[in-house]
Amino acid sequence: MSKTKNDLPTKTRDAVVKVLNERLADSIDLMMQSKQAHWNVKGANFIALHELFDKIVESSEEWIDDIAERAVALGGVAHGTVRVAAKKSNLSEYPLNIKAGADHVEALSNALATYGKAIRAAIDATDKLGDAGTADLFTGISRDVDKYLWFVEAHAQGK
Repeated sequence: MSKTKNDLPTKTRDAVVKVLNERLADSIDLMMQSKQAHWNVKGANFIALHELFDKIVESSEEWIDDIAERAVALGGVAHGTVRVAAKKSNLSEYPLNIKAGADHVEALSNALATYGKAIRAAIDATDKLGDAGTADLFTGISRDVDKYLWFVEAHAQGK
């Protein structure tokens, strides 16, 4: 841990940075899964899904940056390489052989739901550790993820 005048105890900061890096791996994976969907979606709802998936990518980039910068601000090191993300992500592997919009909706909604659950667990974990700032960061991400899950799932509903 780097020296800092942050008044959170070192033990707390260590534990919070661990949680941040766990969610950083998931966030990088989610961004790339969303980009995979964006690049490969086909079908009647192509443009709507293509643009929606790209919005998720853009938001994921912001979450990644916020999570990584919080880890460093607490005196830690952000573990943000693709190789680390591949090893540490809790998301399921994204299917590479799908094309149809409905299949991407299913796959990406599964990834968003898994990610959202992990983010909510991070809210609870960092709150219990006494870091309201990081819990608040995760709370904001959680709201965004729930919104995007709703947007993606809406494409499979109403039939």
